[in-house]
Amino acid sequence: MSQMETTLTISSRNYSSWSMRGWLLAKLAGLPFETVAVPVDDPAARAELLLLSPSILVPCLQHDGIKVWDTLAICEYLNEIRPQAHLLPEHRKARAHCRSICGEMHSGFGALRSALPMNLRGHFPNFRVWSRAQDDIERIVTIWRECFAAYGGPWLFGEIGAADAMYAPVVTRFLTYDVKIDRDIADYCMRVLKQPFVAEWIAAAKSETEDIDELDVEF
Repeated sequence: MSQMETTLTISSRNYSSWSMRGWLLAKLAGLPFETVAVPVDDPAARAELLLLSPSILVPCLQHDGIKVWDTLAICEYLNEIRPQAHLLPEHRKARAHCRSICGEMHSGFGALRSALPMNLRGHFPNFRVWSRAQDDIERIVTIWRECFAAYGGPWLFGEIGAADAMYAPVVTRFLTYDVKIDRDIADYCMRVLKQPFVAEWIAAAKSETEDIDELDVEF
């Protein structure tokens, strides 16, 4: 690989929420890149998908001879090299708020991740959401509503940016597991699903044929 070639390594589009976040961030930043896919049977990638351990393999950005992994690190790097994309808000107060809710998504909501794993090809109508996962859902909805109240929409911080990319896989989970949400939240979810980069990712995910049995059962 040429030192100047830019690549983003991902794993499954169907199952990997972190790959989706990293890819969306790079797309929203307007950074040209080639996508490199790690097979889902790669031990490190599989462990990441099954929430057993984090992986430095995905997502991983290589740009200008620099290697960056971990989604938040990729986000901050992209914001440095493509400031015109406004992945993070311009004003310091809003930027601090954005970093906080992105960090909460990054390190929290373990019950939601475990009970409602990302599966873009799946659909489980009338899925029973456990109480702890419901608590996570309610916290996420509160975060979104606070953002809409503070910044006026239509995206979490007015214009589309890092926070929307970080929470996009949650939107797909709401659809997959038939999560009941109010109209204002449903409107935001539809806005996310119709966003061209999100729609492109979902279409590619639905064309994948690799399955992970542990993530395809209704439990």
